Amino acid sequence: MNSSFEAVTPSDGNNSVVHLDAPIIPDSSSRSNMTIIQTPNGTLMEQDHIFLNTVAAQALSGLFVWTALLITCHQIYTHLRSYTVPNEQRYIIRILFIVPVYAFDSWLSLLFIGNDQYYVYFDSVRDCYEAFVIYNFLSLSFEYLGGESAIMSEIRGKPIQSSILYGTCCLSGMSYSIGFLRFCKQATLQFCVVKPIMAVITIVLQAFGKYHDGDFNVNGGYLYITIIYNFSVSLSLYALFLFFFATSDLLRPYEPVLKFLTIKSVIFLSFWQGMVLAILERCNVIPNALFIDGYEVGAGTVAAGWQNFIICIEMFFAAIALRYAFTCTVYQEKKNDVPEHNIPPCRQYTQQSMQEVVPPSSSTNGKVTVGNKNPRKSDKIMLITSDDEF
Repeated sequence: MNSSFEAVTPSDGNNSVVHLDAPIIPDSSSRSNMTIIQTPNGTLMEQDHIFLNTVAAQALSGLFVWTALLITCHQIYTHLRSYTVPNEQRYIIRILFIVPVYAFDSWLSLLFIGNDQYYVYFDSVRDCYEAFVIYNFLSLSFEYLGGESAIMSEIRGKPIQSSILYGTCCLSGMSYSIGFLRFCKQATLQFCVVKPIMAVITIVLQAFGKYHDGDFNVNGGYLYITIIYNFSVSLSLYALFLFFFATSDLLRPYEPVLKFLTIKSVIFLSFWQGMVLAILERCNVIPNALFIDGYEVGAGTVAAGWQNFIICIEMFFAAIALRYAFTCTVYQEKKNDVPEHNIPPCRQYTQQSMQEVVPPSSSTNGKVTVGNKNPRKSDKIMLITSDDEF
């Protein structure tokens, strides 16, 4: 097809519109500091810049990023000052670092939006930390409840309630077991393995020019990585929902709803947010850029830029939400307490209950007698012990 074009220069002289039957790629000498975008009707428009690489966008996103960093770093500092329950606070501090990693990573990606797609490498670091945060969040939940054994002693044998919201309709008639808990744990942690592996594969494909955000071509890697990510994310989120559904009563003293929603929205919703933006660019709702500041960019660069810009804004609100979700007040109150108060409530209950049991002396039929205590607690302990033996 013969290339034909018509150049139209506006009165301000800043932009020019080129109507093309076939794209004309300018040579390196003529595209210095040039930004060329392709409109939905196929028109190539030359501009001085797009919003994402303006000083205004970089300054606005930087303001939100550095404010979020100050809020989160101060919260981390307060936890370190009142480091009274290390078994819990070490996980909390690791989770809180998601704001600095996400915010600063996204800001750097935005600053280098047109430079050889460096944002792909920055985003891979963010992806790896996502997996680390999921691991620590699940570990913190187990630590709150005193570990796997303590959780099973509370929920074992209870019927699983049917709920459309939590996706337990197909589990109606079943009861909680060690297999159920192991499924929740393994299905959640598989995301911690898949995410870093996919990040490494993305970097390799990017190096060979086989990966572009929003490029759903079957010959590229984005389509297949997105499918694997979606399956892994969906399975992990479903398993976390099941775990939360099963232990919501036990976790209630720790106000789990805000913690759960904040972490899940930061990690899982941000992933789907990026995928939606990539689809919008693919559907020409978001303009496709061919050159940014004189650098040739691939498909999906503008969508990834908007994703990073939005994350920079969102991290400010995430920092505020995490400040309330993982407050340091409870640990500051324990700062002058005796060490045994640092034991999680489930473990305190277990230890207290075991201390109430006295060895059988004059008991009959081999039954354990409890001195001046509620016999129901004794029955519960015996039932748990009996179940564990089997």
